[in-house]
Amino acid sequence: MDPLTHFLTGACIGRAGFNRKTAYATVAAVLAAEAADLDVLWGFAGPVEELKHHRGITHTFVAAPVVAGVVVCAVAGAAWLFDRWRCARRKSKAEAVHDSDKASCPVLSASSAERAGDPDAGDPDARYRDARDPDALAGIGGLPPLRQKESARMGHGTPSAGKEEAGPSTQSSLQAVRWGWLYLTALVAALSHLLLDWSNNYGLRPFFPFNPRWYAGSFMFILEPEVLGLLVLALVMPWLLGLSDREIGVRRQPFRGRGWAIFGLSAMAVLFFWRWEEHAVGLAMLRNTQVASEPVTRMALEPYPMNPYRWHAILETRDFYQTAEVNTWDPNSLVAITSDPQADVLYKPADTPAVEAAKQTLLGRVYLDWGTWAVVRDVGQEPVPALPPPDLPPGRRWTTVTFNDLRFDYSPLAGRSHDRAPLSGWVYIVDGRDEAGEGMGNRVQK
Repeated sequence: MDPLTHFLTGACIGRAGFNRKTAYATVAAVLAAEAADLDVLWGFAGPVEELKHHRGITHTFVAAPVVAGVVVCAVAGAAWLFDRWRCARRKSKAEAVHDSDKASCPVLSASSAERAGDPDAGDPDARYRDARDPDALAGIGGLPPLRQKESARMGHGTPSAGKEEAGPSTQSSLQAVRWGWLYLTALVAALSHLLLDWSNNYGLRPFFPFNPRWYAGSFMFILEPEVLGLLVLALVMPWLLGLSDREIGVRRQPFRGRGWAIFGLSAMAVLFFWRWEEHAVGLAMLRNTQVASEPVTRMALEPYPMNPYRWHAILETRDFYQTAEVNTWDPNSLVAITSDPQADVLYKPADTPAVEAAKQTLLGRVYLDWGTWAVVRDVGQEPVPALPPPDLPPGRRWTTVTFNDLRFDYSPLAGRSHDRAPLSGWVYIVDGRDEAGEGMGNRVQK
């Protein structure tokens, strides 16, 4: 799923009750819910390396506990630094008030104090200490009114005033960090990332490195506006209700929004099950309907955004691939499955020497491992915009081999031109055997 959905899911997980168990729960959940996608940093090594490692080891059940632990350590370190900064700031403010109070204290002159027999004559600090002593001045009445407020706020007034001021604003408002609960929060959020990524048609390998197989639910689009709307609503509504409460003078309640967070997560789960059920209905319709003119060896059903009744079908036969549009609203309708044998059929391309050579390149190995519906074609001397074709001497010939995955070659993802589909790759092959450049889309693998 898109990063924003992961972040919002983590926020709802933290506010659904974990934030009542430990401090920093929501922060840990938000970070852990998206931390697995740090593997996109492989993109700096090139587009093929990014494809190779994206949704790799960080998207596995083995790595999820590690990801949660790293997030907890990061949160703990950030919290420690923040507390150090906050304590230093409070200390500097306290010293500033101390110096200001000291300058404003009434100090007896040395001569009059000596005549009065004062043992602390000529010692302004002693008079300052007496001025701050509740027993000496009966509270803070000896200070100017402004200094009385500052001293009371800093807890320098009478014992009763200090307790009254420090009680609710310090100890009762601070929440303890419970490391077990904090780690559990991060672990749940990290596992939510795997669940969301499994639901779309890109897939992931949750049992890697023990099982390299890709799994994809293919019932959710990679970005679902209704899911984002539910999560945003769950997080914004408590804030809006809080504004109205403050207008009428209602005291602010701690840990607001638990009910709304649970509502957002529950509504998202209902939507997932709904689409999963419609996906199963669509597959059953394809099995019971003869769409292709040849026996179908395998089939897949890909989602459209927002509409849980609309699906894109891919069917494979011995000689060709055929696509169809499926509407599960009324499975018995005559137009529930529509396919044009002329426009929706792609015959399998021939395996030329250039195609076989391209399959042995880095792109070929990575792409065929991931692309469960990969189509590899020798398109001849057709240059790609990202890289000029190789400059060869006379007698040598280059050709372009393209890699496309039919799971991403449909509207709204792409047009009908297979060489412009998202997540498509290309390789220049010279003389049917040598690689002369490769990349994905408009990016070149160095």
